Amino acid sequence: MEKIFLILVTLISLQSCSQNKENMINQNINITANNIVEEISKQIKYYPVKPNYGIRYGNMECFFEVYVNDLPVFRQYKKSTSSAFPINASILKKGVQKVTYKIYPLDGQNFLPEETKLMLNLESFDIKANEQKDIVNLVYNAPQIETKVTPDYSTYKFAGTGKTYYEGSFDVNVDIPYEIHPPFENAQDLSKMDKKELETKLVKEYNKIRNIYQDKEKDNIAKLVYDNLQTQSITNYSTKEQVKEAWDEISEILFKSEIEILPVENYKMQFFANGKLVALFTDGSNPKIRGGNALICNVKSGNHGKGFIELKHLFYIPQGETEFKVY
Repeated sequence: MEKIFLILVTLISLQSCSQNKENMINQNINITANNIVEEISKQIKYYPVKPNYGIRYGNMECFFEVYVNDLPVFRQYKKSTSSAFPINASILKKGVQKVTYKIYPLDGQNFLPEETKLMLNLESFDIKANEQKDIVNLVYNAPQIETKVTPDYSTYKFAGTGKTYYEGSFDVNVDIPYEIHPPFENAQDLSKMDKKELETKLVKEYNKIRNIYQDKEKDNIAKLVYDNLQTQSITNYSTKEQVKEAWDEISEILFKSEIEILPVENYKMQFFANGKLVALFTDGSNPKIRGGNALICNVKSGNHGKGFIELKHLFYIPQGETEFKVY
C-alpha cells in the first residue's frame, strides 16, 4: 500500500463570480473559499500513532466494486489487475467494519465464468513509522467450490459461476485513534420514501449543484466540499500544509482549467449508509464513466490534462427537515 497523502477526488473551483441566490447552499454557512483550510485544520488532532488501512486486491475474469460500511470506496472495470486502495475515509471509529464487494461479468459476457477470482486483503501501516513494512491483517478470497478429483488433487471454480452478478461481504477489525460523527449520522432513512418522488427531488438537487460547479461559485463550492474534505483530512492525519495542498490541487483542476459539467442523465438511484445517503450513479451505458457518480466534470484543458472526473457528492436529509444536504 503506497504511503502517500491521498488527495480528495471531489473537485472544486475558486474562480470569482456572482452567486445565484437560487443556488445558495444552506449548510456550513460560515465556510468560505478563503477560510476552508483554516477551519478544517482546527479539527485535526495529533496522535502518537497514525494507522492507515487499505485493501490490496487482485481480480481475474471479472469487474468489481467495494464498499466499506456501506460507503463506496473503489471500483475496478479491468479484466485482471492487482493494486491497493485506501479505506480510512470510510472508517469512522475503531472496531468491526463491514466490507462488501460486488462482482460483475466482463464486457461482452453475460455470466461469471468458473475462472472468476477476487482477492481482498486488509493491510495497514503506521504513517509515522516510515520504515515499517505493511502488516497483513486479513486475507480474503471470494468463495470457491472445491471438487475432489483424487484424494490428493482438487479442482476449484468460483461459487458464483453462471450468475450475472455476485455479492459478498466480510468483517474486518481496525484500531484507529479518531472517532468521527458525520453529518448524516442521524439522517432520515431515505430508502423508506416514495422512490419516484425522491428521484425527482434528487435530480433537481443534482442540477442545482451542477450549475454551482459550472458557474464556479467559489463560496458555495467550499460549503459543499467542507464535510467530505474534513473527513478525508482527519482520517489521513493531514497537516495544515497538506490540507492546503489538497485544496490547491482541487482548485487547480476546476479553477484554472476549461471544464464542462455534463448533463445529469443515464443514471440509476443508489442508497448508501443503510439508507441515510442517496446518489445518482451512472448506469454503465458510457464505459468511460461507468459505475461512478452522475455528477461528472469533463476537463477539456489545463495543467492536469484532459478527462472525465466524477464529483463524489452524496445526499442526505436531516431529521425534521425536508431539503437535501450534501456530503
